Amino acid sequence: MNSLPTILHVFGVVTMGFSALMATCLLTSLANDDGATLAFFQGTSITLLCGFLIFFVTKDVPQKISQQAGFLLVTLCWSLASVFCTLPLLLSLPELKFIDAYFEVISALTTTGATVLSDLDHLPMSVNLWRHELTWFGGIGIIVFAVAVLPILGVGGMQLLKSESPGSVKESDLPPRITQVAKALWGAYVVITIVCILSLRLVGMDWFDAICHAFAAMSLGGFSTHDKSVGYFNSVPIEMVLTIFQLLSAMNFATHYLALKKRSFTPYRKDVEVLGMLTVVLGSCVLVAGVLWHNNTYPSFWTCLRHATFNLVTVATTSGFTTQDFNLWPIFASMWMLFLSSISVSTGSTGGGIRMIRTIILMKQARLEMFKFIHPYAVKPLKIGRTVVSESIVTSVTGFIFLYFMCIVFLVFTLLFSGLDFITAFTAIIACFNNAGPGLNLVGPASNYSILNDFQTGICTFAMLLGRIQIFSIVILFIPEFWKK
Repeated sequence: MNSLPTILHVFGVVTMGFSALMATCLLTSLANDDGATLAFFQGTSITLLCGFLIFFVTKDVPQKISQQAGFLLVTLCWSLASVFCTLPLLLSLPELKFIDAYFEVISALTTTGATVLSDLDHLPMSVNLWRHELTWFGGIGIIVFAVAVLPILGVGGMQLLKSESPGSVKESDLPPRITQVAKALWGAYVVITIVCILSLRLVGMDWFDAICHAFAAMSLGGFSTHDKSVGYFNSVPIEMVLTIFQLLSAMNFATHYLALKKRSFTPYRKDVEVLGMLTVVLGSCVLVAGVLWHNNTYPSFWTCLRHATFNLVTVATTSGFTTQDFNLWPIFASMWMLFLSSISVSTGSTGGGIRMIRTIILMKQARLEMFKFIHPYAVKPLKIGRTVVSESIVTSVTGFIFLYFMCIVFLVFTLLFSGLDFITAFTAIIACFNNAGPGLNLVGPASNYSILNDFQTGICTFAMLLGRIQIFSIVILFIPEFWKK
């Protein structure tokens, strides 16, 4: 492949970037003498050396990259660069197997929030920070990926954000170049993260917990510094702050950028995905609270509403924090929450799943088909608001959703073949594929994914990667016609 040297050159830059990120944890370890200093020093040195060697050897190659090579580069950066990120975990936790360390890193970078680690309260501070830093940078990486890569395939990204979405995000509102758009979204991401950190500190978290949980909330990664997750704090104000910022993170960051730029709430009112997401998620909070109250799960409706709201929002937005073991709730409530993780979040957010805009398009297309059945000679375009959605967008959305469900079916049957029970297998794949974190039964909120064997852990790791980079970006690499183009 002619573009291979260029791919390696960019890969070297990304690897050196991870070494810089490790260096911040090295400084944290030095400052707190938490016992992981040597691990981070070795990890930083190895990663920096390898990245620099790759970068140096390929420094004179042409910088232009083909479309095919671009998709291969995305897959390599997500899957192979993550190997270097396992070094601090493997060196500081010698009992940890590579497959488990790789699972933990992929879970962080894909903002899934599933974990194989226990006794989080006593992990070295630098190790906990490393997990959360990977999650936060994975979040902004997802946004940039949606902006720069998905439009080429016509399955979302800025093609939906700017051209087809009837919301507030229009071509004239955003900067003209991809790099400028990425910088604008990065700015919005950083500003809201800082506000989240300050808010969590204000309601009672110490600075370290505030930083880590803000990173996890903004990336919808759901990692925590405590085994009991947010339930450790048992604080309504903390739960309220995290709920608000998880909902914000589930919205389009281009909408946040416009709202900050214009200093107005108008972009939110005009964004059809915001309205759809809030209607579905907040309405479901009341529904699930009613189910819990009807089943006497908690002594009062308000307690039911508190726990239903936080835990449903965190699962629906594909974050993964918990305050309660919803594995013990009525099966309707917990399964409904996992279903919402498939459809709720907006395009251009840090969440996973199908995305709300695709859900809206598919629903309107189904309704249009019924209309055409009744009025076969009528000509009626598919519209969202005042915007006509083209046939090419409808086709790509339909193809994506078909692949989405077929991948889930295949992966679930693979876990069933490995010996897992149906509830564990099904919910583990739904949670990993949607990057939502905890599932039910053996992988429920009161336990973690360490219960799985190496093969099952590998399948869940692949599910996280496949779901995060939106299926097509990996599947397209195995289509011969793509390489002949």
